[in-house]
Amino acid sequence: MPVFLRVQKTAPFFIPLWLDIEPMISYNLPMPSQLDSLQRRLEESARQHGASLFGVADLAGARNSGFSKPPSIIAGYPRAISIGVVLAPSIVDTCIDSPTRFYAFHYRVANSRLDAITFILAQMLLDAGYDAMPIPASQIVDWDKLTGSTSHRIIGYLAGHGFIGRNALLVNPRYGARVRYASLLTDVLFLNDVPLSGVDCGSCRECIAVCPAGAIGETINEFNLEACKDKLDYFKRHLVGHHICGVCVRVCPGKVRQ
Repeated sequence: MPVFLRVQKTAPFFIPLWLDIEPMISYNLPMPSQLDSLQRRLEESARQHGASLFGVADLAGARNSGFSKPPSIIAGYPRAISIGVVLAPSIVDTCIDSPTRFYAFHYRVANSRLDAITFILAQMLLDAGYDAMPIPASQIVDWDKLTGSTSHRIIGYLAGHGFIGRNALLVNPRYGARVRYASLLTDVLFLNDVPLSGVDCGSCRECIAVCPAGAIGETINEFNLEACKDKLDYFKRHLVGHHICGVCVRVCPGKVRQ
């Protein structure tokens, strides 16, 4: 069984304005050596099973932000592990002005892989005597806002994977928006990563020019969700049978393809 000690966790210094700060929380924490060993084994397992990105988010600042539905989902979980699987560039590049069947199949396989990884990591934590809740990679619970039970985008941001771009997607400096994410909530107070600071889309406006819905503006606040949803509905009915696009993902490749 785990060995515990009592600690206090201070909220991170850098958090986005849309998150509430929870200044001080108390949790049970395994001994540091045990904690480090478990975290390393989880990351090694995730990467062995296909993850390109692994990070830990501190959920203290997100607890009252409304990014989980219902909010009680994250209650009792001070940390979330964020896993990212990079999409194949050759397949993403087929999405010139609309999604393709190649992309739709690859998208589903990536989501399945993510769910398998979070399932494996959850079993590792449960076997070690801790609690864990894997969140599906692609499960819509609010069709009006196109959101899931928790936001992989926000968890990925808090885990240091990237910043929120003009296209309303999480943009990783290396891989751009060409990453699918899933999350695993846990009660283990792992050493958390921190959000990136001082990075954004800069002068790049490629996604604005190619968006088939005309939904992307100069800032994230100008993103037209309704226009995006209408176009996704069209693509589902007439092209790929799924609410996906991929066009703005294609022109956001990160440093790997630049």
